Amino acid sequence: MGIIVMNKCKRYLRLYRVLVSQFLKTIMQSKVDFLMGLFGFFFSQIIGIAFLYLVFQQIPSLQGWTLDQLIFIYGFAQIPRGIDHLFTDNIWLVAWRLVVNGDFDRYMLRPMNIFFQVIAEKLQPDAMGELLVGVILVVRSLTRGVLIVDGPHVVLFFVSIFAGALIYTSIKLFFAGLAFWIKISGPFLQVAYQMSDFAKYPTEIYARGIRFLITWVIPFAFVAYLPASFFLKAGTSAMIIGIECGIAVLFWCIAYAVFERGTHVYESAGN
Repeated sequence: MGIIVMNKCKRYLRLYRVLVSQFLKTIMQSKVDFLMGLFGFFFSQIIGIAFLYLVFQQIPSLQGWTLDQLIFIYGFAQIPRGIDHLFTDNIWLVAWRLVVNGDFDRYMLRPMNIFFQVIAEKLQPDAMGELLVGVILVVRSLTRGVLIVDGPHVVLFFVSIFAGALIYTSIKLFFAGLAFWIKISGPFLQVAYQMSDFAKYPTEIYARGIRFLITWVIPFAFVAYLPASFFLKAGTSAMIIGIECGIAVLFWCIAYAVFERGTHVYESAGN
């Protein structure tokens, strides 16, 4: 059984390299468009950081959080979001048009995992702008001595990044999967995904209802503010990273089950 699973993984990795290499060849046909998208995302993140500076010119601290700490939270939030954006951006098309137009047929006809086909069909190079800003801000926080740096914190940093990216993907996949029943779920996905902006700031500044919503219903607080507090404040329990991982696995299982069930009720396009 182990050999079969290993061979299957190798096959999918080989297929992924082939599909991605073909996609990269197509986007490099228009280098200007690629660069514009990259810098567009980069500068949109810079505007968000500039907003933080403007706020702190008037307010020296926000619920006890300093500017340097908030900049780390902002940057930390961009890394899992950028990873999700880079590798799974094609899920948006499921929500907007692949189901309602019947274009999903091509995935159903191939002898491969359907979710793999969706994400392997496209990379989103624009996400490099988000990742670049996130890395720069985390490195800045590191050089300013804002972060707690030791072996466990370094390991859990990467664990948290992976879990956060999985939460992003799971939320996106769940709402995109609803398209199999309602045909176009893009507006619902867009509203849910935009709530991730709340996670870039301490949840204490929001009303109780919003805190509950972004923590336990659409858990974007677990991709930024809550795990970031573990790396910023001594004495914060590592259990917060464990909870983040648990939520990531739970939401992934729910989202994939919805998507998988949706592929069984998919009816292609009608007249």
